Amino acid sequence: MGSRILFISGCREDARRLLQMLHSLPLAMDHAGTLRQAHAKLQQHDYDVILTEAALPDGQWLDALHLAREHPRDVEVIVTDPQADARLWAEALNLGAYDLLAQPFYEPEVRRILYNACSRPGQATFAAAG
Repeated sequence: MGSRILFISGCREDARRLLQMLHSLPLAMDHAGTLRQAHAKLQQHDYDVILTEAALPDGQWLDALHLAREHPRDVEVIVTDPQADARLWAEALNLGAYDLLAQPFYEPEVRRILYNACSRPGQATFAAAG
C-alpha cells in the first residue's frame, strides 16, 4: 500500500503543483485549506505525513504539529515556507517536525523529503520514481 499525505495550505495552486510533482508515485495526497478541514480529514483517514505551510488561514504550523500528535498513528510533519530560513528550520526540528521545505517547491527536493519521511519505520512505503 502507498503512503497518504495531507497537505495543509490556503493555496489551491500549491496543492495542484504538488499533485503534478507526485503523480507518478504510489501515494494519495489530500488537500485541506484550513486547520479545521485538516482536523476533519484526520478523523476520516490515516496519514503518514502532514505537509503544512508555516502560516495558515486559521493558525500556524505548530497547530498542525499538535493535530498530528493527537492522532493515534505516528504522523510525520513537514513544514513549508517561502522564507524557509535557518531559524525556522531549527525551531521546527527542535519542536518535533520532520523537516522544512522551501517554497516555491523544487520537485527533486519534495520527492526526496517525502520519500524519506514515508520510509521511516512504522510508515507505509513507496518506491522512488524518476
